[in-house]
Amino acid sequence: MKTDKPNRPIRVGLISLGCAKNLVDAEIMLGSLMKGGVEITNDATQADALIVNTCSFIDAAQEESVDTILESAEVRAANNRGQALIVSGCLPQRFREDLPKLLPEVDAFMGIDQVAQVGDIVQQALKNRAEKIAAPPRAKSAGTKVAAKLAELDKSRPKSEHDHDESLRGSDKFGKTKALVVPAGPILDVTARPIFIPDFDTPRFRLTPKHFAYVKIAEGCNHPCSFCIIPRMRGTHRSRIQSDIVAEARQLIADGVKELNLISQDSTYYGLDLRANHSRNIASPEKFNAAAKSLPVNATTLCTLLRELNALPGDFWIRLLYTHPAHWTDELIQTIADCPKVARYVDMPLQHIHENMLERMRRETSQQYIVDLIAKIRAGVPGIVIRTTFIVGFPGETESYFKALLDFIRDTKFERLGVFAYSKEDATRAAGMAGQIPDATKKKRRERAMAEQHKVAVKVSESFVGRIIRVVVEREANAKELKGANISSWEHGLIRDADAHTSQLKGRYLLARGEADAPDIDGRVYIRGKLPIGEFARVKIVGHTDYDLIAEPA
Repeated sequence: MKTDKPNRPIRVGLISLGCAKNLVDAEIMLGSLMKGGVEITNDATQADALIVNTCSFIDAAQEESVDTILESAEVRAANNRGQALIVSGCLPQRFREDLPKLLPEVDAFMGIDQVAQVGDIVQQALKNRAEKIAAPPRAKSAGTKVAAKLAELDKSRPKSEHDHDESLRGSDKFGKTKALVVPAGPILDVTARPIFIPDFDTPRFRLTPKHFAYVKIAEGCNHPCSFCIIPRMRGTHRSRIQSDIVAEARQLIADGVKELNLISQDSTYYGLDLRANHSRNIASPEKFNAAAKSLPVNATTLCTLLRELNALPGDFWIRLLYTHPAHWTDELIQTIADCPKVARYVDMPLQHIHENMLERMRRETSQQYIVDLIAKIRAGVPGIVIRTTFIVGFPGETESYFKALLDFIRDTKFERLGVFAYSKEDATRAAGMAGQIPDATKKKRRERAMAEQHKVAVKVSESFVGRIIRVVVEREANAKELKGANISSWEHGLIRDADAHTSQLKGRYLLARGEADAPDIDGRVYIRGKLPIGEFARVKIVGHTDYDLIAEPA
């Protein structure tokens, strides 16, 4: 893929926002570009084209995406007017009809289905940009008003008859790709409801360190949660073929990966859509368990996938992320217990515990079911760490409902926990519910919930002191990390506030993670000493901060 500039290929830069699933999409785009001969640059000012891979999960993530797009346009105006600006990811999926008018600075919008065709879109965007420069100047977007306008558009958008279509592959309408050039405006190439799922042959350039990788086992979601916009953006659940995932895992292990992080919107639903004559969603625990038990012996499930990955030769962890409580089975608990390479770690967002809140959130689980499930997981897999997230300030949450959640946090003692203040997403059922909670109340409740978890977290950290644990060594810790920088994630809630005890971390430390810590969202292990980077090591825990552990080589 050559440019008109002499003796060099096209240069493309990429900014990826949001979750690990979005990161894999970014890796696929980079892999496809590099296969086409494109040069990748980390310097946005030197790029012929810049891609902003966006998140639209909640309002704050959406605002960050819009701000990044506008800031990129400003940098371009000051340094490189010929640069093509391309916006990909969840924002175009959610607002595909409206963004070309709201963000005329952008030269092309592309959807999730188009990530492997990004090379062609870059070429079109560069041509479009050249035509724009030659034409009379057009008005700029309204800056900070763009995010507010997007919220208004969602609020006023009529419900589509396809919004509740239960066909796993979507209707004919959703299977069509919209590819057009708005007159005197950006290119728009966005499938109304995505159907793409990567496979082993899809080009990919990993952005994670050499020792860990994200493996996308499925895409889309079937759940009807009243607060969530993801199914509308990402489409219905679609699983990858098991042999294809195993082939990718085998290659990653050969490349030196020590940790396979399995990701999707609902990892526990993996494989259920591959069964014969599957046409309807299975939401409730009762229906899901009945369907799982009726599968033929050779059917693909999360359990068959975990067992085959566990049987691969090599020394590595398999980490299971994004599970749904409604889709756990006794077989899955037994599978984790039987597979030593599967990390003793579960990521299972619960969102609330009060019966009325669970019903209003359409979580398909009862309070007693959740209590029983946690007890079964802990009994079936001794030493397992459970990470969860909760939403506070959801419409209709009374003070007594919130106190029930605080009691649950206090009594259950989750090893890892994040909290969201409810974000009103206007295209969701929850947005129209009565009993909306003031922002100040939501913020206060989040602070109270995290304060309760803080007490638990300190005791969890204390319990590790004196133990020898296995860690994967990531890198040398930088000064900012030693000061306890705040960590947050749109998908996992606020993880930590400033840690008053990090003052004891002075000097040179290695940064590592144990089985209890997923990349980027959980605690860290600080090691005083020398160990090989990117390898497993055994360390003795000699101290702790509020959320992190301090160790020395064992």
